[in-house]
Amino acid sequence: MTGSPPSSDSAALEPGSLLSEHWQAVPAAEARERLKAEHPLSNAEAAERLVTLGYNRLPEAAASGPLARLGRQLKNFLIYVLMTAVVITGALGHWVDAGVILAVVVIQTLVGFLQEGRAEQALSAIRHMLAPKARVVRRDGQHQVDAAELVPGDTILLEPGDRVPADIRLEKCHNLKIEEAILTGESEAVDKTTEPVEAEAALGDQTGMAFSGTMVATGTGRGVVVRTGASTEIGRISGLLASTTTLKTPLLEQMDRFARVLSIIVILTGVAIFFGGLAFSGLEFRELFMAVVGLTVAAIPEGLPAILTITLAIGVRQMARRKAVVRRMPVIETLGAVSVICSDKTGTLTRNEMMVTAAVAGGQRFDVTGEGYSFEGAVCRNDAPADASPVLAEMARAAALCNDASISHRDGRAVIHGDPMEAALKVFASKAEFDVEASARDWPRVDEVPFDTNIRFMATLHHDHHGHEVAYLKGAPERILRMCSHQLSDNGEPVELDHPVWDGIIAGMASEGLRVLAIARRPVTAGSRELVVEELEQGAELLGVVGLLDPPRQEAIRAIEECHSAGIRVKMITGDHALTAGAIARKLGLRNTDKVLTGKDLDAMDEQQLQQAAGEVDVFARTSPEHKLRLVAALQALHGVVAMTGDGVNDAPALKRADVGIAMGVKGSEAAREASSVVLLDDNFASIVAAVREGRTVYTNLRKGIAFMLPINGGESISLITALLLGLALPISALQILWVNMVSSVVLAMTLAFEPPEPGVMAQPPRPRDESLLRGFVVWRVVFVSLLFLAGIFGAWFWAMYNYDDAVVASTLAVNTLVAMEVFYLFAVRYLDTPSITLRGVLGTPVVLLAVFAVIVLQSLFTWVPWFQGTFASTALSPEALGFAVLAGVAVLVLLELETAIRRRFRAARG
Repeated sequence: MTGSPPSSDSAALEPGSLLSEHWQAVPAAEARERLKAEHPLSNAEAAERLVTLGYNRLPEAAASGPLARLGRQLKNFLIYVLMTAVVITGALGHWVDAGVILAVVVIQTLVGFLQEGRAEQALSAIRHMLAPKARVVRRDGQHQVDAAELVPGDTILLEPGDRVPADIRLEKCHNLKIEEAILTGESEAVDKTTEPVEAEAALGDQTGMAFSGTMVATGTGRGVVVRTGASTEIGRISGLLASTTTLKTPLLEQMDRFARVLSIIVILTGVAIFFGGLAFSGLEFRELFMAVVGLTVAAIPEGLPAILTITLAIGVRQMARRKAVVRRMPVIETLGAVSVICSDKTGTLTRNEMMVTAAVAGGQRFDVTGEGYSFEGAVCRNDAPADASPVLAEMARAAALCNDASISHRDGRAVIHGDPMEAALKVFASKAEFDVEASARDWPRVDEVPFDTNIRFMATLHHDHHGHEVAYLKGAPERILRMCSHQLSDNGEPVELDHPVWDGIIAGMASEGLRVLAIARRPVTAGSRELVVEELEQGAELLGVVGLLDPPRQEAIRAIEECHSAGIRVKMITGDHALTAGAIARKLGLRNTDKVLTGKDLDAMDEQQLQQAAGEVDVFARTSPEHKLRLVAALQALHGVVAMTGDGVNDAPALKRADVGIAMGVKGSEAAREASSVVLLDDNFASIVAAVREGRTVYTNLRKGIAFMLPINGGESISLITALLLGLALPISALQILWVNMVSSVVLAMTLAFEPPEPGVMAQPPRPRDESLLRGFVVWRVVFVSLLFLAGIFGAWFWAMYNYDDAVVASTLAVNTLVAMEVFYLFAVRYLDTPSITLRGVLGTPVVLLAVFAVIVLQSLFTWVPWFQGTFASTALSPEALGFAVLAGVAVLVLLELETAIRRRFRAARG
């Protein structure tokens, strides 16, 4: 190491003091004084500070080991129930069945094991966003060092393409623009200056700072490192992400409650039946105990976890077709319960493509149609294409020539090269029917004055090969107006500039959320080949002003309208300015757009006030990661199921906290994708609405699956209870029950996962978060069908005993009758609230017909193949017996049709 001895002052620096400083409000020279770094540090000073303050890297999170992750998967009450079933079936000596149930447990556990901890990878993704190298000025000259070795007080140089290596207080800037979308969500690169701002300024307004992890777009800069590692903005977000908990999905909460209640009922019923049987049945202790074990097996829906997994997996596949990748399967169903969607603005609700939407020239306002960078569209006046106008033509020429951007098309998409606003100006010129390509040849550029934040305009000099020269200018409206003495009238003649009128026009366009640029020309003397900034300061002629906007997606407007009809609130949470956010919100059709709350407003609210505001206001601007996290928590406290979209590192904590975190797959950061549960491949809000529709369909199909499976278990259980209490032989054995539960029931129930959305699925309000899977009608249907199945099982048993006097034939017929009733019940359960005996209902879907065929084949094996007969104690049945089973199934379907008709008529009578 070289350099002078370390300064004793460096030891006075503490990480906590660096974090608490409002460096954006401090002049650069004062920042150096506070950091004891009035001059570039020596290597020795930097080394001492590295020991005192630590490396410029984010702390590693303690990763969970495989055993800890496995243990968390086993903390699931449904797993306990299934393991109990494994032990019971093993105790019965039915090792094959125990193995089947155990396989279900293993699959469930493995799925959870592999999904566990995905969001924590977001911390690793953030670390990868830190710059690996940095250009630092030390006392002995420039060095390129590992960014991890930077310390507060180091002097950093920034160039285009650099990733900012630490939080830096800028002290020199030349046309420096930095892309801060990962931290603020703003689509445009931010112009940087060296001037201090208010201590309370939002992150996006701290123009004198460069933040770790952001990218230098253009220009150069120099500054002093003020924060490193966990003290940086990106480090603070990393800490916020680590401390954010992921909520359990409503489905998992409901399944946990369902498994607990069902298990308690089964255990209590088993104990009661055991003691009741001892008192009344006359069975021996061992025989009665094994019968109660059979009852337990009958009551536990062993196939339910498989149906749950299959239904969710099919939902995942359907979502993939809609350009949405699901990273956590239970979230599919959660989407169906979403009551609030909090969306970022840029790229999700808007196209992330700047566009000229309005222009004022020659005393007239023109509206510009089209979308994004597409050349399709026109410059209109009074909703009709504008007539040819000299001033409009000259304005289009200036917009095309005073411009460094170019646009190409690849795979049907526009690809811009250069500044997005300049690309939008070229599209505007094309829509004004100006030949952009020919103009560049006819009026070649001779000289230029590049845009600079100090002068706030750009100028180019052109000639036309015929001795005519002209300078075109564009820039900030107030700057260009000061340079102009005249304006062009509608006929193209210069007239005296009317400053108050233009001030009013510019203020009006800005209030619409438009970014306003002024365009002017300045006559120059013949033969001029050079532009001088001082000569451009006066004598220019104003051509007009244009208003630019990142326009809303048309499909997003339609999707928001569909959300509102489905009872889903849509809220915009953006880092953009309040005026722009409000203007876009109105164009999108959001509600409550009159009031826009900023991050500063949220900081002044306590939690109760925030909850009230979150419920009432739909547009939030200038928000930080903490604001987004607080808003999501406030909406959840109002019992809402919240979906949150985002793309930047700043969105990651809120994405993790939301019930459904939705990251953008195209422009989203890796940190956002890892913290999310759903990734959109097309960054389109309409895909979110399609996902909600799919989530509602999945939940409806899950309810159908439960309404299908539970009556089977109910019928089996009640038949065993009845037999035990009355001292009768068991109509179906425990092994036969497992056959029905794990084979025919699962095969048939799987078809319900493929059911298409029911009509009006998006016309219903979101279901409450705590709504039970077994509520109202479903409970009634389970009880009613269980009793029908009980009647069918005992009817088959007694009919067979009366006609054949053979217990094996009777139990075989009872099983086949139960399966036949399942098949016909499947057609009824597909339409819970509408008639089933229709052409559509009878034909079913190809999957339903295939499943029915598969069950017929399986039951044929069960009934007639010797190996199955020996294993399950079954035997061949006569055609009359099979006819009885089919008639029992038909009877179930007819009775359920009558029940549906009576219920609908009763509901209609009640209004």
